[in-house]
Amino acid sequence: MSGGQDGQTPLKIAFIHPDLGIGGAERLVVDAAMAAQSKGHQVIIYTSHHDRSHCFEETRDGTLSVQVIGDSLPRHIFGKFFIVCAILRQLALSLWLLQYHRDTYDVLFIDQLSACIPLLKWFSSSRVLFYCHFPDKLLAKRDSQLREIYRYVFDKLEELTTGLSDTIVVNSGFTGGMFKRSFPTILKKPRVLYPPINFDAYDRTTDYSDPQVQLLESHRKTLLSINRFERKKNVELALRAFAELKNSNMIPDSVFNNYRLVLAGGYDKRVQENVDYLNELDILATETFQLKTARIFPDTMTAPSTDAQVIFVCSFNDAQRTYLLANSELLLYTPTNEHFGITPVEGMYASIPVIATNTGGPLETIKDKETGLLLPPEPKLWADGIGGFISKEFDGPAMGRNGRSHVKAKFSLSNFANQLEDILEEMMSGGRPTRYYYMNVEFGCRIIIALVMIYIWYHYCL
Repeated sequence: MSGGQDGQTPLKIAFIHPDLGIGGAERLVVDAAMAAQSKGHQVIIYTSHHDRSHCFEETRDGTLSVQVIGDSLPRHIFGKFFIVCAILRQLALSLWLLQYHRDTYDVLFIDQLSACIPLLKWFSSSRVLFYCHFPDKLLAKRDSQLREIYRYVFDKLEELTTGLSDTIVVNSGFTGGMFKRSFPTILKKPRVLYPPINFDAYDRTTDYSDPQVQLLESHRKTLLSINRFERKKNVELALRAFAELKNSNMIPDSVFNNYRLVLAGGYDKRVQENVDYLNELDILATETFQLKTARIFPDTMTAPSTDAQVIFVCSFNDAQRTYLLANSELLLYTPTNEHFGITPVEGMYASIPVIATNTGGPLETIKDKETGLLLPPEPKLWADGIGGFISKEFDGPAMGRNGRSHVKAKFSLSNFANQLEDILEEMMSGGRPTRYYYMNVEFGCRIIIALVMIYIWYHYCL
């Protein structure tokens, strides 16, 4: 089973993703769909939400087929129960698929949420591939005993449903290790499939006539951070390190004034944490560090003040991304224990040296002192690192060239497509079935569980 390009029968593949916005998980799904499509497979993405003003271009311009099912259901209940609502939305999508496309697809590529796997596995003929970005149980907050009890149910559900997949794939060796420790009943070792980047999308020339690009132009040199506006991304590390350069007199004021910090990333006004965290960062910059700030949103029409040294770019588009990657001196990647992190790969391909924390996925993508620096997440150490590039202690252009070569060799879309093809071929041929300790539970018990889920859904939610 290779794809149609190799004279073999192409597959029909459906991707199921909760919210097709802008982020690392969404970028992976889009690239995986593009990779499968490049091999001759028929591809469609099903999602519970797709905002055409807040999505990747391939899902908007017709390159990939996208269908939205279940968006009328709530995303939360009074600001709580996000996981419950996410599962219900996914189950609604799954039931729709079972009703109208029960045996249409050869493969279902599912990521982020595994709750729908039993229904789709037991009541359709499709093989199920689950891509684990990171165990959800490790991302959930547990700040009270009640929440601990609440999460226990979903932790067990995650392990049970994930284990029913035909094949499990993870985005890094780090995630693979965490997966094994988090789900001890799943005996099979997941395969590692590193996220790629589509070089063609990053080789575009900057369109300086684009008004949205013109908003970003500045005479100052740019230090760039790209992350969603979420607290776990620790964006303030970049801000604190930038301010440390000034407050500790690590570089002369005349030099510092030639630089600006651009904090760019996914921002959704529907997500209260995005709104709150942006405000917190702005207050930290202005009131604590006495730095002038500016905000750029998708509907912003007026350029920021020329003396603004911290620029928040909320949900940039592809043209703005192209400009930022082409015109930045250094990329600051702030999360700790990030399971993979595609942003450093993007930066290295753009020939930008990267500073990242010496934890998680960046340990597998960045070569310390060759393509950037891996440092503990401490503002003073990061400020020292940034200062080293500014003072030419580190050869930024040389690291940038090394980074580009490294990414071209390891993280190309073609390499990803070939690895994904191998995984699909193995799965369709029946190789490496998922094993877990409860595999011998009678099938009737599984049917009962599925029927109970369907009954609850129809009785209480329709």
